[in-house]
Amino acid sequence: MKKKNTNRLGWILLSPSLFILGVAGLAPFFYVIYIGTHSWNIFSKERGKVFVGIQNYRDLVFDSAFLGTLSRTMFFSFLVVSIELILGFMLALSLMKDFRGKTFFRTIYVLPVVVAPIAVGATWRLMMAQGHGPVPFFLNKFFGWEFNTGASTTQAWIAIVLMDVWHWTPFVTLTLLAGLLAIPREPIEAASVDGANTFQMYRFLIIPMLLPVILITVFIRVMDSLRSMEDVYMLTNGGPGSSTTFVGLHIFRTVFAKQDYGYGSSMSLLVLYFTIVICWLLFNALTGKESKKKI
Repeated sequence: MKKKNTNRLGWILLSPSLFILGVAGLAPFFYVIYIGTHSWNIFSKERGKVFVGIQNYRDLVFDSAFLGTLSRTMFFSFLVVSIELILGFMLALSLMKDFRGKTFFRTIYVLPVVVAPIAVGATWRLMMAQGHGPVPFFLNKFFGWEFNTGASTTQAWIAIVLMDVWHWTPFVTLTLLAGLLAIPREPIEAASVDGANTFQMYRFLIIPMLLPVILITVFIRVMDSLRSMEDVYMLTNGGPGSSTTFVGLHIFRTVFAKQDYGYGSSMSLLVLYFTIVICWLLFNALTGKESKKKI
């Protein structure tokens, strides 16, 4: 009886949070699914919602603009997450060592993470503005380079990749540092006594024990990078042309500029599906080898 009463009390205490989660999370999600099966554009002759079933998804399969932004977004996600994972791991290893001012450096280092993406994009746009931005000025003065994110696709990509790496590498560093600090010292000391070199300890001991933390970090960053919109919008506005128009910005313009709610909702759901598939593939790729070793 006491156990039943305890369980009932637990559900009663959780009910306000579950209600808020359902109203704020699940209800909008199911509404997006509902809108995705309709054609709803206030600029069309039929301004009301017209049920079209899976027609929006059929159109997306042959929509070159959407497919282009999706492939561009996936490439951007792969690029920035790879760079941030490598840099974050190297910085986490360096923060394991004792040096003067380490606490102060850690405090300053995490500041980019707490800055809103739209503020990051606006700041980087000011720094890279052609004519009066400090980055183009110094590159032109000391190296003779004409840096213009509004005219060069390559330079625009360099700018958005650097911005994202600057913004999110501290997050990757902190999560990996937490994982490294949680690794027990005994296996490492035993491997050192047995004659294992540094590469062998990292390859066969430290990285396998750190794998769960790496997985969580990669999943979070992949999901965040696939929906990058505000900072890229502020920095390049998707240009030059559509070279830096990612899928989040494309959906934003479809819904708010073209007022095509049904088509934009179907895009969002398809991107969610791709995100789940990518995370599942990453999970299998990163854990498959470990599972085979155990077998």
